[in-house]
Amino acid sequence: MRSVKTLATAAEAGRHQREWFADLRRRVADGEPFALLNADVPHEIFRTMDIPYAVSQWWASLVAAKQRSGHYLELVRQRGYPDYSEQYNSVTLGSAFDPEPEAGPWGGLPRPDIVVGDATGDVTRKVFDIWGHEPGVTFYPLESAAENEVPANWWELMPHRWEQAVGPARLDLLTAELENLVRFLETTTGRRFRESRLREVMALVNEQEEWNRKTRDLIARTRPAPLGVVDSIPSVMLPQWHRGTKWARDIARRFYEEVRDRVDAGHAACPDERARLMWIGRGLWYDMGFYQRFQDEYGAVFVWSMYLAIAADGYVRYGDDPMRALAARFAAFTDQLYTPPWSSEWYVKEARLHGIDGVVHLVSDDPRGSYFTARALEAAGFPVIEIHADNVDARTFDDEVVRRVGQWLENVVLA
Repeated sequence: MRSVKTLATAAEAGRHQREWFADLRRRVADGEPFALLNADVPHEIFRTMDIPYAVSQWWASLVAAKQRSGHYLELVRQRGYPDYSEQYNSVTLGSAFDPEPEAGPWGGLPRPDIVVGDATGDVTRKVFDIWGHEPGVTFYPLESAAENEVPANWWELMPHRWEQAVGPARLDLLTAELENLVRFLETTTGRRFRESRLREVMALVNEQEEWNRKTRDLIARTRPAPLGVVDSIPSVMLPQWHRGTKWARDIARRFYEEVRDRVDAGHAACPDERARLMWIGRGLWYDMGFYQRFQDEYGAVFVWSMYLAIAADGYVRYGDDPMRALAARFAAFTDQLYTPPWSSEWYVKEARLHGIDGVVHLVSDDPRGSYFTARALEAAGFPVIEIHADNVDARTFDDEVVRRVGQWLENVVLA
């Protein structure tokens, strides 16, 4: 089933992404340096220095949406690497091995000069290490630190009291690493870093995410839901890849205004809404129509995904030192989504805020605390069904998953 998109901002974001990628390919063809970045590293450095970049996970999502992930995973397997682990980054790695890269979506991903990733786990680090063995590609790793003290209600601390939430040791480490990254980029690309420009970028990101917070809160309190995740994901996530631009700031504002207008007009994603569902996990990029099925058949609307919620709670950072504030944005980013109790308490908070009736939890090969997330939600009174599949590898997903979720809705959530 094809997904149904009705928001003008979702359509505009899709058009902008195509135009941006065509321009990126032109810039790279003209000899500009090109960087491939992991989703959880500070893109704002590259925005500040006007270095063209793309995000590994975004490319994998596009490949999956075009039903091409199997091709790239086959190229990974042909090189002797596993095609069943960390597919979200492995799919993009496969593009490095493609003998006909221009046959890829939208003309193909250019070969990067620089790859930057964080050492979140052993597998992720190894995927990016392989990039570094490719001719002409330099891999620049960032550490992934941990902290024993976990703050309660980190989402309340992060905008202004991030030093307290994250801890000075983690911030010292990442700030120093980002300063070293800047020196490396200045040396290798010839681009200059200006702190005044970083301040502008940080201010634009904060404005963008403040609009996303207003949108999240509006959706959370509106019954029935004015839209589902099929609309909200592209409207918030594509602009996230352009953080620090006026376009991203402005479309976040228009996204809020469009949702507000729907609420004022009494428009509902499903007028006969019977249940509000939460989707925990990455987007199911090869089958976005999955979410629509249950809305049409059961009146069960997926009103929550991590993309709008983490935009609302996870990015806003105010402070006089822009580099340290940027470090605070990412030093604990994976904790917020995947490490209990950071993540589990946040998911429970969001479920309560949105009036969730049931949680569908996508558990991939790298679950990152999924057990504790599910248990925390169940302990708080929210029924959870876990589906084991990978969000870009269609081989792991079949109609049995849809059948199981339907039965769970009938027998548990709607009973």
